[in-house]
Amino acid sequence: MISTTFHGTRKYARHEPLRRIVGWLGTAGFSLGASVGLSVSSDAANPGQPVVARVEMRFATEDEVVDIISKGDLLTVVEDRGEDYVIVTHEGTRGAVDKVNAVELAESTDIYTELIEEFPDEGRYHTLRASAWWALGKQKEAMDDFNAAIKKGYEEAHAYSSRGLFYAAQGDHDAAIRDYDKALQIDPEDVTPMINRAAVHMAQSEFVKAIEDYSAALEVRQDNAALLRQRAIAHKAAGKLDDAIADFDRIVDMNPKDVAAVMGRGYIRFQQREFAAAASDFSAALELDDQDPVAWNNRGYNRYQLGKSAAALKDYNQAIKLAPNYALAHQNRAWLLATADDESLRDGEAAIESAEKACEINAYGNIGDLSALAAALASVGRFEDAVGWQEKVVELAPEDVKTFAERMLNRYRNEKPYAADPVAAEKSEKEAAEAKANAEAEKKNAAALEEAMKKSSE
Repeated sequence: MISTTFHGTRKYARHEPLRRIVGWLGTAGFSLGASVGLSVSSDAANPGQPVVARVEMRFATEDEVVDIISKGDLLTVVEDRGEDYVIVTHEGTRGAVDKVNAVELAESTDIYTELIEEFPDEGRYHTLRASAWWALGKQKEAMDDFNAAIKKGYEEAHAYSSRGLFYAAQGDHDAAIRDYDKALQIDPEDVTPMINRAAVHMAQSEFVKAIEDYSAALEVRQDNAALLRQRAIAHKAAGKLDDAIADFDRIVDMNPKDVAAVMGRGYIRFQQREFAAAASDFSAALELDDQDPVAWNNRGYNRYQLGKSAAALKDYNQAIKLAPNYALAHQNRAWLLATADDESLRDGEAAIESAEKACEINAYGNIGDLSALAAALASVGRFEDAVGWQEKVVELAPEDVKTFAERMLNRYRNEKPYAADPVAAEKSEKEAAEAKANAEAEKKNAAALEEAMKKSSE
């Protein structure tokens, strides 16, 4: 077979001169030297990650202060240069800051605690400390801080939007929806809570509502590939496969090298039983990345559906070469080797080996693997073993496939091999048996008649 959004920083101009950000020397007797003895995490922040200003700092040129960073401000890391970070502020200003003056988000709770004590009526610091608690995995403390911020009257949209994210992560979808609704009520122009609400609708299987939210967001962020991809997934989940294809088409038209979109479209075409088109998409994906075992496996399965078993087998083998523990590729290979219409490709013992490998990888808990193993054993006449594994399949099978599993079990008990359509196979086998019996009867009748005629002539 086939396999959270926070507010971002504004983009900055790359030609903007890089300014040195230094500790602010004019605040209440604070000196930059006082911070030098503080420990700095040995784990540097990666590009794109936020760091927190430990002290108040200034953007400075040779003769003037250009901008000020407040203690507790979030800064986005652009580059790690060893002793300092190149950062960009929320306002889009780019500069360099000594690592001693910035800490990673998970290490910033003490900074925000100091600010909360200094400004007890300022709810914003509670939201920032909540993010730090969350980075530490302390969900209760994070929620307490968000609640405290809102209780103090901090009615900014992002407070509700961020708390909604945390509710969603805890599985409280209804509370998350309420917070996203409130955030949109405060700031209807901000699509971030709308996008996050769509994700919750997806988790609730409310696919139509998710599509509506993604569509509304796309009116603001037109041709946004990430949103188109999410809406395509929602369309697919809602059974609107043509609409999902249209979204993937739009992404690929904008960027023919978007492998994920090509792969996504190929999978939906497979679901539509357009096997040739699906195989074409997976071939295109392989031209972009020939090291992807999923693309090899998926193309192989669609080729198998097209009757190109030899080509499918090569694809499965390549998938396994790239990913030796790729269970689904082993399972597909086992099915092909055990049941291929082309008898020259059949290899029961190799099928058993592949099926057993798939079962081992999935700890004998996947009914597809177990079914393949039973079919492979039956293909070499080991019906007693096939019956044992097929009984396990029947035990694990959901209701929609249990009848088929039971029919296969009866076939193996009757020492008959796997059949994709057991009812048709039984009918065909019955007709063949009757034809054989009739032929034998006619042969016996002819022999008896010949013997009678011989005796009569004598």
